[in-house]
Amino acid sequence: MKKIIVTGATSMLGTALIDVAAEKGTEVYAIVRPDTTRLDRVKRSDMVHVVTCGINDLDKLSGIPSDCDALYHFAWEGANKEERDNPMTHARNIKHTLDAVEAAQRFGCKKFIGAGSQAEYGPVNGPIDENTPCNPKTAYGIGKLSAGFLSKKLCEKYGITHIWGRVFSVYGPHDNKGTMIDYAMDRFSNREEAKFSSGEQTWNYLYESDCGMIFYLLGEKIERDSIYRIAHPESKPLRDYISELADFMGASELCSFAPKTNDGSVYGIETKDEKLYSDIGFVPEVSFPEGIGRIIRTRGL
Repeated sequence: MKKIIVTGATSMLGTALIDVAAEKGTEVYAIVRPDTTRLDRVKRSDMVHVVTCGINDLDKLSGIPSDCDALYHFAWEGANKEERDNPMTHARNIKHTLDAVEAAQRFGCKKFIGAGSQAEYGPVNGPIDENTPCNPKTAYGIGKLSAGFLSKKLCEKYGITHIWGRVFSVYGPHDNKGTMIDYAMDRFSNREEAKFSSGEQTWNYLYESDCGMIFYLLGEKIERDSIYRIAHPESKPLRDYISELADFMGASELCSFAPKTNDGSVYGIETKDEKLYSDIGFVPEVSFPEGIGRIIRTRGL
């Protein structure tokens, strides 16, 4: 790819993708909000051009050449806990996604790559694969699923290849505050007890740089409409991840787990998309302990 457009350029996925693209010599047009306070996240490079445009104004987006290869759509409002189940918020996100497809068409993009979510499947007991039906329960999951279907329909109208990556659990230095990892690191670094659920649910963690590489390769290598599950090839009980984090920080004695439920009410996230790795020729490289070490170094803990 020679030129790409990225909405949500200051998000964890956006920054990870831009880092990979710039290193590979791909010119990036990074779309950022006028009032962003996270511009320092965007890689400084001659290959990266910052374009200011609000998510509500993608129809007015300008200053981008008309021969771009792909548009990556990561911008999404209301992923936080407070707005996650607000239908009106995610109705707007669906409109923004369609506006992004329109922008892709205006700037000559042959591919549209969107960031979906594991939440599109809803609660699932067991591994999630290509045969797992989507039954989202939150407005966030419903919004992502709807955005994926409708953007594909619009891409068909314009002859644009539609690639939808359903992201599971990505972590790294640019993750949002309030996650389990963020909470645990804060407690452990202050030598305070950290309280967790039983941790019996199966989980999956993918480091942000690996996620950025996966999305880049989807745009570079995939030539047909596709849906992929974006996750690490290994899934294991959440308690194991917490224990690894505690061991890494020398804080095993500070972990407090709730009793196991054993009543079938605990749902996790588990998947293994071998087709993804085969199609793009890449397998995630950063182990969970290595990723934790990178976050700790970034935070100076």
